Amino acid sequence: MNTIATLCQSRLASLFTSMSMACLWAFFASAHVVGYLHSGDWSYLLFCAAESLGALFFIVRSAPVSVSTDAGDWLLAIGATFAPFLLAPADVAIWPGARYLLAVGSLLQIAGLLSLNRSFGLVAAQRDIKTGGVYRVIRHPLYASYLISLSGYLLSNTSIANAIIYVATMSMMVMRLLREERFLSTDVRYRVYMRQVKYRLLPFIF
Repeated sequence: MNTIATLCQSRLASLFTSMSMACLWAFFASAHVVGYLHSGDWSYLLFCAAESLGALFFIVRSAPVSVSTDAGDWLLAIGATFAPFLLAPADVAIWPGARYLLAVGSLLQIAGLLSLNRSFGLVAAQRDIKTGGVYRVIRHPLYASYLISLSGYLLSNTSIANAIIYVATMSMMVMRLLREERFLSTDVRYRVYMRQVKYRLLPFIF
């Protein structure tokens, strides 16, 4: 298992991961730009911008002090990061008004990414601990924004394929979050932060 993680951290693997993300992003972006041109739905462009910003920060992320070598952490991180790029506009909507939920989630996602800046990473790693802004309320506001935006996306772009991608992404995200906290809690500063901010994702719930 550690062999897989070592391969994931290699320069060649990093290049392959970046190229794979670029290809998926191109597919994702073109589908949503076409969706906007076809329907005039501005939420496609906002969602595309939020996901594109995440891809950009992944490329320019800072070097961590230490990074998880657990292959499970790497596989979950890659899966949860890349899966949303497979979402596609759909003609059916369970709740058309969910585009506004998608907009709220996308704006929170952009705010979270800008707050993390170059501390954003693919897999659990020791970087600067962010404690300001929305990080005073929940420990993982970026994951919370994904939950909101992807839920809004599925409700306003309802298809079997999108539902499968949504369930898979949410499942991987929760497992990723729990494993990430297990890794980060080896740092005494993060354990102090966990005591100060009790909720991971949803205030008063989880």
